[in-house]
Amino acid sequence: MQIIKDGGHRLFEEDEETTRYVAELLRDLRTRGIDAVREYSGKFDDWTPLDFELSPSEIDEAIGRCGDQLIADTTFCQGNVRAFAEAQLTTMLPLETEIRPGVVLGHKHIPVRCVGSYIPGGRYPMFGSAQMSIIPAKVAGVDTVIGCTPPVRGEGYFPATINAMHQAGADRIFVLGGVQALALMAYGMGVVPPADLLCGAGNRFVAEAKRQLFGQCGLDLLAGPTEVAIIADDGADPALVACDLLGQAEHDPNSGQILICLSESFARRALVELEQQLAVLPTREIAGVSWRDNGRVVVAEDPDEAIALSDDWAPEHLEIHVDDVDYYHERLRNYGSLFIGEETTVAYGDKAIGTNHILPTSRSARYTGGVWVGKFLKTVTYQKMTPAASVEVGQVTARQCEMERMLAHAITANVRIARYSTEE
Repeated sequence: MQIIKDGGHRLFEEDEETTRYVAELLRDLRTRGIDAVREYSGKFDDWTPLDFELSPSEIDEAIGRCGDQLIADTTFCQGNVRAFAEAQLTTMLPLETEIRPGVVLGHKHIPVRCVGSYIPGGRYPMFGSAQMSIIPAKVAGVDTVIGCTPPVRGEGYFPATINAMHQAGADRIFVLGGVQALALMAYGMGVVPPADLLCGAGNRFVAEAKRQLFGQCGLDLLAGPTEVAIIADDGADPALVACDLLGQAEHDPNSGQILICLSESFARRALVELEQQLAVLPTREIAGVSWRDNGRVVVAEDPDEAIALSDDWAPEHLEIHVDDVDYYHERLRNYGSLFIGEETTVAYGDKAIGTNHILPTSRSARYTGGVWVGKFLKTVTYQKMTPAASVEVGQVTARQCEMERMLAHAITANVRIARYSTEE
């Protein structure tokens, strides 16, 4: 491996100050409930309406402020997300099998009851995030999806976000952001039931709140700064590679980008192209810092080393701009979502194509995938037996329990052996 440009990718990290601060907020929010929610919303967002939940008429008013094209485009995007989630659901089949005579084992998939969906709205009004958590949850069969999105200072809320949440199927919509929004959903307050699972991305305070709330409820995943990796051979278009790297760099100054090339000459051409595009990019103040501090360019000796480097980084998004896409697709293991060929790009997955943009970051793609319909389903097992099978299994179980000195356990088996042996 040859390093052309080194960068320090910012991983999700706990810092003691943020941890303490969020812990104090959550403690107060849990103790004082909605009064604390109102206080912190006023303090952090200058937002203290009579009711944080939007009424049907307020939702209709917000939708009415959206143009026909925006509504049509949102319908297009959400239709793709819904179609893919429905297709995924068909793969999650119940199971029942007779593992040995008289012993029947099975599993079934049960949706969680209530999901709290957080739709971020900080630097950018990311209304496309609404469909990424709400739609898979509703397709899974979740009874209630509570959606929270932060207020827009001076405007109240972003109409496109409200429209997207409504179209996606949110049962209740709240204009509320930050730690206080997560507390409202996780703990349940007043007429708001406690969520069984929290879903959605946010800033470091939101991420830390989710981490601390785990156990109170379930989580989709913990997301750090966004990231993209691109593997490019000499047949790739350096202009496309450069713009896709900058596409992620504009997210946040802490966003991570890595370009894995198969030759130094391509790496140099891509760097020249990137600097030219960056010079005229409207969001260059953010993207420039991100690329300067976190952008990385390396040259791999061969495709196998490129694959090894990518798997070690385990990127959230991975694009492969290579001739032999099948070779890479078959061998790559660690990524949140894979974009195959130059025809597709991260923005397609983020907004419109139908896959999900809530994905593992900070190398967590080593052990988990992103949000999908299965995230909102519990796979639970069951067992049933004939009397004869209970005797057979009971004899083994009793001996195992006795060896472990768990005598009460052994008795539960022995009483069945005694009962069902007499029935033979």
